[in-house]
Amino acid sequence: MERFDVRRGLIKQVSSEGGLSALAEGYFEQVESTGENSFLGSHGIMTSISGSYEGSALLIDVTNVPPNFDDPEEVKSAMDARKRWTLFLDDATGYNSKQRGDKAKEWAKKASKAKSAISATRHFIEMADSLPEDKISEAESIIAEIEQALESNDNTKAAGRAEKLNKLFN
Repeated sequence: MERFDVRRGLIKQVSSEGGLSALAEGYFEQVESTGENSFLGSHGIMTSISGSYEGSALLIDVTNVPPNFDDPEEVKSAMDARKRWTLFLDDATGYNSKQRGDKAKEWAKKASKAKSAISATRHFIEMADSLPEDKISEAESIIAEIEQALESNDNTKAAGRAEKLNKLFN
């Protein structure tokens, strides 16, 4: 499953134009709507494509089969499928491939920051001699919130809570 950030306001626009499945129909052979903003489909080497908007992100799961590289027609078909895939992602996210990569790095960085804050706080608590019990319980509460946010794939919230956790002992 891949996650792509979606440009602000685009989900509403896509919904008003028939939803994600209507958008996918412009790029893929077989598309079946599974909800207002979700679909199942296939096209060429992509034997299974499932996508949906969740929150402010596009979640996609794709199964690809490699073409026969000795057959020029299959290679050409695979290149066409790849081009369609990229154009679909451009339209479904509002970002080009470089921007999608930058957003993915930013997303991963937020998760990393949150995990680092948890680790640093737990280490600090272990090393400290006389921390008030209320500070420790507040820290554990924030850590639980961060872990919950990370588990639900809300890295933005996790990073925000991590900032609060870092300020707690400063």
